[in-house]
Amino acid sequence: MSLNKKIIKNTERPIQKYRLIIQTVFALLCIWIGVEFYLFVQYLESGGIASFYERPPGVDGFLPISSMMSFYLFLTTGEIHPAHPAGMFIFFSIVMMSLVFGKSFCSWLCPVGFLSELIGDFGEKIFKRKLVLPKFLDYPLRSLKYLMLGFLFYAVFFLMTDMAIRAFLDSPYNSVADIKMYYFFADISRFSLIVIAALFVLSIFIRNFWCRFLCPYGALLGIFSILSPNKIKRNQANCIDCGLCYKACPSAIKVDKVKTVISDECTSCLNCIDACPVADTLYMQTLVPKKKLNKKAIAVGVVGIFMAITAAGMLSDNWQNNISGEEYLHHYKLMNSYGHPTGTQSVKKFNEQSIQKNNRTENQKDGFYNRAETKGEVNKD
Repeated sequence: MSLNKKIIKNTERPIQKYRLIIQTVFALLCIWIGVEFYLFVQYLESGGIASFYERPPGVDGFLPISSMMSFYLFLTTGEIHPAHPAGMFIFFSIVMMSLVFGKSFCSWLCPVGFLSELIGDFGEKIFKRKLVLPKFLDYPLRSLKYLMLGFLFYAVFFLMTDMAIRAFLDSPYNSVADIKMYYFFADISRFSLIVIAALFVLSIFIRNFWCRFLCPYGALLGIFSILSPNKIKRNQANCIDCGLCYKACPSAIKVDKVKTVISDECTSCLNCIDACPVADTLYMQTLVPKKKLNKKAIAVGVVGIFMAITAAGMLSDNWQNNISGEEYLHHYKLMNSYGHPTGTQSVKKFNEQSIQKNNRTENQKDGFYNRAETKGEVNKD
């Protein structure tokens, strides 16, 4: 940049206060869902004696694998599976947010991402700076979440047949997967507690340790975010190379060295744009037409996509599941006997069982129609 060129100061108000409000509201919503679900489980534990509390559909959002499989079923058949329908709409909304505004769910709505930010802020206050791993450690560790995502995709979409996916969604295990998840944390094992404590400590030293290195959900959204038409741009002619955008980026992206931020780690938090001291130097821009996006419009868009898609689920009567209180009480008694495939051999066995079960069902149907035809009760045409 020319030293004689006049610098126009960036007077645009930061968006971080609004992002914090949105994160806090969504975290409180998740806590409220947790309280409601706790009361629902208390009802089940009492055998139906305690006061009945309806299961909150929002808990489906904490079942990403089941939600992803339901979404796949919807894409292939057009059917909305009734076990966890809210989860499918929540999953779809998160994917759409990533396709439009990058990995924005992680920095605007995700409660785990919000907690990671708070821990990271605490760590930076202790060390007075942001600790960044060297590339020879950072890149291999970042690949871990993609390896986990790859294994998940391989197990679900390559090893499991369409019939097996449907069988899993229809299974009693899937019906009570949310309750099993609750007890994972309510009766947490010593090993799990050690792992969570270790992640907490590591997140103090390395910001967003879980999100950056281990979260397969974040890996999936990172892939979708690359396809987003809205990217953060840097006007090189205006840039004064102060490096404040890089310092502000929680993902340690070298924003000050690129024209366009194309990174699976960018969460569209807009910290870099807020930190830039020069007007019209950093901004989010649409691909077609090439238009600068207002920061408040981005915030409204992120929240609006989530609310619009989840509202569609509610208004179409595809939010509450179809499992009655009596069925939940029945499943609750047998819950410890319910399992799911845990390895490649287990998945292959589950495929075989699904085929056998389907064949038995078809044979029963054929037998019924054959008997009905014999009695003249069914028209052959």
